[in-house]
Amino acid sequence: MKKRMIITGIFLFLLFSAGWAQNPYPDNDPEYSQSCTSIMVGKKASTDGSVMTSHTCDAWYRTWVDFVPAKEHKKGEMHPVYKGTLHTSSAWSREGVKKAGEIPEVAKTYAYFNTAYPSMNEKQLAIGETTFGGLRTLHNPDGMFLIEELERVALQRCTTAREAIRLIGDLIKKYGYGDYGECITLADPKEVWQMEIVGEGPDKVGGVWAAERIPDDHVGIAANISRIGEIDLKKPDYFMASDNVFDVARKLDLWDGKKPFKFWKAYGNTKKPFSIREYFVFSTLAPSLHLRYDANELPFSVRPDQKVDVRKVLELYRTTYDGTQWEMIRNLKVATRHRNAHDSIVVDTIISPAAHPWMARDKRTLLNTLKPGVVKRDRPISVQYCAYSWVVQLRDWLPDAIGGRMWFGLDIPRLGARIPIYAGNLSVPAGFRLGGEDHFSRESALWAFRRANRLALVKWGEGKKIIEPVVKEYEDKAFDEADYIESRALQLLAQDREKTLKGQPSQEARRYLTRYSNDFARAVVSRWWELGDELWVKFRWSF
Repeated sequence: MKKRMIITGIFLFLLFSAGWAQNPYPDNDPEYSQSCTSIMVGKKASTDGSVMTSHTCDAWYRTWVDFVPAKEHKKGEMHPVYKGTLHTSSAWSREGVKKAGEIPEVAKTYAYFNTAYPSMNEKQLAIGETTFGGLRTLHNPDGMFLIEELERVALQRCTTAREAIRLIGDLIKKYGYGDYGECITLADPKEVWQMEIVGEGPDKVGGVWAAERIPDDHVGIAANISRIGEIDLKKPDYFMASDNVFDVARKLDLWDGKKPFKFWKAYGNTKKPFSIREYFVFSTLAPSLHLRYDANELPFSVRPDQKVDVRKVLELYRTTYDGTQWEMIRNLKVATRHRNAHDSIVVDTIISPAAHPWMARDKRTLLNTLKPGVVKRDRPISVQYCAYSWVVQLRDWLPDAIGGRMWFGLDIPRLGARIPIYAGNLSVPAGFRLGGEDHFSRESALWAFRRANRLALVKWGEGKKIIEPVVKEYEDKAFDEADYIESRALQLLAQDREKTLKGQPSQEARRYLTRYSNDFARAVVSRWWELGDELWVKFRWSF
C-alpha cells in the first residue's frame, strides 16, 4: 500500500507540473468545452444605479486587448469584414485572418476596445458574449458575418443597445450570418438586452434572432445555453426578433405552430434552458425564490433579494462553488497519520494539499484514492482555461468618458487582479497588446498572470493564501481610489470643454484616465511577475 501511494504521488506531481499546458478541450469533453459566461444587472437592481454586463472568454482565444480610435471616412469607402480574428497573437498580427467581404463605411466611427469579442465603446455601449452552439443544421458558413465582427461593427457605429440590436439584425438579413448559435448581451447606461442568433440553414444565407430585455430591477445570466423563451412582439420595449423567427422554425420542423413558441426550444438544441451556472447565480442573488436545480426551466431573469453592487458580480466570477454540494475539490481527499495528545497514532482524511478547483479529470481521478472512479464535476464560472474576462459598469449620471468603467482581468478570474479601464481611455499598455496563447513571453501581460497563477496551484492549500490576498489588495485599492480619480477627471473634463469652446481642443481628462488606468495595469503586471518568482522558490521541491 505504501509503495502504491509513493508511485501515485510521483505520477501526481509529474502530471500536475505539465497539466497546465494541456489542450483545454481533451477528447471534446463537454466538461471542458463550455465557454463564456455573461451576467447582466439592470439599473434598478444595482446598488448605484449602474447597468452592468460582463464576459468571460473561456477557451483558446486571443489574449490581447487594444484600443481602436474613432475614425472619419469619405463617402464611398468600404469597410472590410473578417473571419479568423479570434486566434491572432497580437494587435498587429494577421495570421489566419481572411477578408469575408465588405460593407459601406459610415462617415464617422466611435472608438472601442478590441478584445477577441469586442467589448466597449466610448459612448458607454458594451457587449458581452457566450456561445450556445444551436443546431448544426442551421449553420451556413456562406454568411459573411461571424459574431465577433457583428460586435465590432455595432460598437463602431452605435450608441445604445437597441440601436445595436437593430443594426445587427439588418446586417444579418442583408449579408448573412455564418456562425453557430451565439448569445450577446448588449448594455448601455439605461438598459441591458440579451440577443440570441442562429443561422437560417444551408439553403438560405441569412439568419434568425430574438432579443429580450432584462427588466430594470432584475439580473440575468447567459452561460452557453439558449435562454430566450416566449416572444411577445406586442411589447417592443421588452422583445425584438427577426421577421422570420417563426417561419423558419415551422419550415424546418422545429416548431409545429400549435404549441407555445419558445426560442430556446426551437433553436437552442438543449433539453432545458439552464445549467449549474445560471442556477447558482440566480439562487445566490434570489434565495427567496427557492429555485430548484431539477426544474425544467428557470425564469429568464430574477429580481435579486438585495441590490447588487459590482463587487458582488466580481465575486460571482471568482466562484468555484466552495462550500456547496458542487464544490470543485469534493472527494479529493488523502489519508494522514499523526499522533494525538495521548501519543496515539490517529488516521484522518483531509482535502489533498495538491487538490485545487481546476484539476483535469485524470488528476482528480488519481487523487481520489479513497473512492476509486472518476469524480464528475460541474464546470464553475471561474475556469483555468479563461483567456480574459471583464465586468462593465455603465452610468448615466456621468459623462461617457468616465461613466463607462470596465474591470478587466487576464487568465483565471479568481486569481487575477482587476484593472479599471474607462470608456474615455486612449490606449492600453504595450504588454496587453501582445498575446501569449501559443508561446511564453516576458513582454506579454498574460504570462505574468498565467505563470504565477499556475504555480499557486502546485500546492493550492498554501498557494491560495499567498495569491488571493494580493487579488483583494489590488481590488480594494482600485475601489478606494475610484471616487478621487473620477472627481478629478470630471474637473478636467470641464476644463476641456472650456478650452474647446475657445477653439483649443483638449483631451486632458481622457489622458488623465488613460495614465491612471495604464499605471495601475503596469503595477499589477509587475506584482504578478514578483508573485511568480516567489512561488517558484516556495514550491521548488513540490514538482
